[in-house]
Amino acid sequence: MPSWRWIAVVLVAGCAAVRSYDFELSGTLNEAAVGDVDGAIKRLQANNLRVDKDLLYYFELGMLERLRYRYDESQKAWAAAQQRIGSPERKLGSELVRNASSYVVSDKMRLYEGHDYEKVMLLTYMALNQLAMGHYEEARVAIKQTHELEATIEQARARAIAEVEAEAKKRGAVTSFKELDGYPVQTIDNPEVNALKNGYQSALLHYLAGFVYESLGEPSLAAPGYRLANELQPNRPALEEALRGLDGRVRAAPDGRVDVLFIVSSGAAPALRSRQFRFPVPVNDTTVLVPYSFPLLVPSPFDDVPQALTIGGAQRVALTPLTSIDLMARRSLKDDMPGTVLRAVVRATTSAMLQYQAQRHSDKEAAAAAGIAAFAASALLQTADDRTWRSLPAEVAIARVRLPPGVHDVTLDSAMGEQRARISLSGRYAVIDFRVLARRLFVHAPDAVTAGGEEKRIREASQ
Repeated sequence: MPSWRWIAVVLVAGCAAVRSYDFELSGTLNEAAVGDVDGAIKRLQANNLRVDKDLLYYFELGMLERLRYRYDESQKAWAAAQQRIGSPERKLGSELVRNASSYVVSDKMRLYEGHDYEKVMLLTYMALNQLAMGHYEEARVAIKQTHELEATIEQARARAIAEVEAEAKKRGAVTSFKELDGYPVQTIDNPEVNALKNGYQSALLHYLAGFVYESLGEPSLAAPGYRLANELQPNRPALEEALRGLDGRVRAAPDGRVDVLFIVSSGAAPALRSRQFRFPVPVNDTTVLVPYSFPLLVPSPFDDVPQALTIGGAQRVALTPLTSIDLMARRSLKDDMPGTVLRAVVRATTSAMLQYQAQRHSDKEAAAAAGIAAFAASALLQTADDRTWRSLPAEVAIARVRLPPGVHDVTLDSAMGEQRARISLSGRYAVIDFRVLARRLFVHAPDAVTAGGEEKRIREASQ
């Protein structure tokens, strides 16, 4: 079979395989937001019927299992995600991505490796699962793994940047997204995004590391965690106090009170959506208009961010914004755009060549087939890769207070109203993890119940 026929077959098959991840996950999240987490999991499974599930399936399944308080099942799903991130097949896929020939393959058809911040958040939430079960030593293990992962990501990103620059220079291609006519540059290039040190380190992880190490009596390890959290989010008095008061807290004799870290996560991570552009590509003295697409980040509609919490109906405590996964996603997209632009330019040129061959071919059958290939190539370029871990929260804040042991009523205050939970505290340290999704409150702690008693009922049913 002539090569152009193979190209047509491959590209048309690729078109059939393309799906809208944004559409799929919007429905899944909407079900979770109204409290039907079981329905959300069923929808996720219905959209992933292949026996060999992909990385994103396990990302999302782990979070949904966490929302219905099945921490063991959540950990199992996320362990499967870890295996896929480190599998030989995925490493082989990474090598293929760096091969020049892979530049003509649609991003959406490539093996999904996960964004760097998603890999770090995976381990962060595995640690939070352990804390919700009261397993501090196991949480420490996951936190230690994140430190190693961040070092690996830093090295890999440096190599990737160098490879894109070298390939762009060899091809004479422009890779700046600022050169794209009509692209909303301000969505990923603004003071808030640029203030981030990078797109994968979070103050949440490092503050949590400091708190866990402190609770385990390891102040020498806690200090670097608090210090890095301060570097990632400077000028936050609550973060500064955690580091400044560390020695005093460790040396102080137990006073019978509990050092409580409240983590308040809200919303959902932004969606990636595709927007198409057309630009002229010169091919043998002929200019061909070729459509191509780039990913844009769209904020989640779940934007009810709590501003404070009230304990026992009287003690009001302000929340300190700690990590914005929305901003991390934007920084990650900004850092990835040079490679995305380069691949789009190469694909557009390839598509233009196919169209040019269709226009000049003397054989009508061959011309028609080349035209099909050109159409299929253009169709693949019309949808940018919209895969991203959507069930992550958008914003994370913290509050830290010392409370007497026992049962406490806690109210989260936001512009949309109040949400209540009842928690039980014991020991010297405690982590209470709230997740707000639309008007739904999920409480992750060894012993806690929402105002409607949902967590208690779910946990009893799962036992």
